[in-house]
Amino acid sequence: MNGTIRVGNLFGIPFYIHPSWFLVLGLITWSYSGGLLAQFPQLSGGLALILGLTTALLLFASVVAHELGHSFVAMRQGINVDSITLFIFGGLASLKQESKTPSEAFWVAIAGPLVSLLLCGIVTLIGLTTPVTGPLAAILGVLASVNLALALFNLIPGLPLDGGNILKAIVWKVTGNPYKGVAFASRVGQIFGWIAIASGIIPILYFGSFANIWNLLIGFFLLQNAGNAAQFARVQEKLTGLTAADVVTTDSPIVSANLSLRQFADEQIIQGQNWRRFLVTNNEGQLVGAINLDDLRTIPTTSWTETPIQQVMRPIQSTTINSNQPLLEVVQLLEQQKLSVLPVIRDNGVLVGILEKASIINLLQSPTQPNPA
Repeated sequence: MNGTIRVGNLFGIPFYIHPSWFLVLGLITWSYSGGLLAQFPQLSGGLALILGLTTALLLFASVVAHELGHSFVAMRQGINVDSITLFIFGGLASLKQESKTPSEAFWVAIAGPLVSLLLCGIVTLIGLTTPVTGPLAAILGVLASVNLALALFNLIPGLPLDGGNILKAIVWKVTGNPYKGVAFASRVGQIFGWIAIASGIIPILYFGSFANIWNLLIGFFLLQNAGNAAQFARVQEKLTGLTAADVVTTDSPIVSANLSLRQFADEQIIQGQNWRRFLVTNNEGQLVGAINLDDLRTIPTTSWTETPIQQVMRPIQSTTINSNQPLLEVVQLLEQQKLSVLPVIRDNGVLVGILEKASIINLLQSPTQPNPA
């Protein structure tokens, strides 16, 4: 999973850590332990380091709580959560699918910032109502301020931030089109990305200061992910309403199980077919196996006339898809299983043909699309 390390489950949700997280953990620990030593000279170096590490872990626990807020609301809507991942810029809850309505999408998006604001309030209340002083009080202050900053930063109205998802839900509600919401929120996210990049570059160019270098990194992060979201929305919009049957390859490589190897060779090979693998059907047209050209080498050519394909064919080992399956789900399946071709069958098992990944790519690149069957 992109080099991430699985460290367990959180409420049944797989929990991953990206290697970049360890770098940030070390930087926060070092930075805050130094701040504590400057603020409280009586601390030993070792104790300051432990308190710095504790603070860093509590800050990341706040990020995890933020992502769990998104996850719990999504799960209440029947949406599976694939994982929660901590990385250099914070955390990410990966949802299996989108919400079905704009109001549901709104609540999934707003849940994270609400959790962060709640944590800010709780920590602030603890600091005000308990006799905590010294380094512990300072740590509580940092936790409260970071949770407040986490909520406010994520409310910036541009994808991929929570505020962008809130904006997407609002535009979706107004226009009735979820893809217009994604496109608009993505453009806003790109604008904020350029602003962040400018705020990081200008001090470097004019003053030689790297104080805002973090803004530069955040800007590139926003630009890349906002662009990816817009591109994925365009793909979704173009494929919505289409099924696997709509992109089945014309003249798919299909042969009958009763055909002799000689007939197979004459009809499919000698006539110039370029396929190397053929799907095999029975008399009812149902998919029963597959045969490769290399399989012919196992049978002497003198026996090809009396040998039917069904004696040589192999069982189907690849995944099959239903002809009515939404094309968006097919694309996800192709990506997840790293496949380039899938057999398409009807509910009764009758083979329709093959679906090639290349056909979907051609469809996305074409100015028009086929009418749904």
